[in-house]
Amino acid sequence: MIISYQGVEGFKISQGELTLAVNPQSKISAAVTLFTGSRAETAEKSGFVIAGPGEYEIKDVFIKGFLSEAKDKLNTIYLISFEGLKLCFLGSLFNPQLPTKTLEAIEDIDILFVPVGGNEVLEPSAAYKLAVSLEPSVIIPMHYAKPALDQFIKEGGDKVEALDKFVVKKKDLEGKESEIVVLKEE
Repeated sequence: MIISYQGVEGFKISQGELTLAVNPQSKISAAVTLFTGSRAETAEKSGFVIAGPGEYEIKDVFIKGFLSEAKDKLNTIYLISFEGLKLCFLGSLFNPQLPTKTLEAIEDIDILFVPVGGNEVLEPSAAYKLAVSLEPSVIIPMHYAKPALDQFIKEGGDKVEALDKFVVKKKDLEGKESEIVVLKEE
């Protein structure tokens, strides 16, 4: 699986011939495009489009969407089961208190995508605490400016080298606990 960062909350996830786009910032040719917030109305769409809560199955990709609060708007948290990995996108999450029903459903996360920029999304320290409490193997920060990212990384106590893309298989995650992976914007 190859994960690349498009900026803000946008990601491209590819495995073989199948591509997923999450909150794309530009046109991406994808089999499935997911939107966590209201940007779906104005964005370039590609493939099967998911823009809200529910359960979906497209080409061996299983997706569950859960409604949550973002600042002054609605947000969808997605749990994606794809190629043996569980990916969780928190979207524009503003409130670190997730509903019990959502917490129960998003367990055994391999890769967590968490907003860390403050203002309209989680503050870096709250984002780190929530991320670690969900016990993912890997945490990928998104929706940030450099000072917020630096603070988030400092919360984890590690130095992190930014990658152009994250290439990962399930076996690569064995033994990892809340390891922060920063991706450079394409």
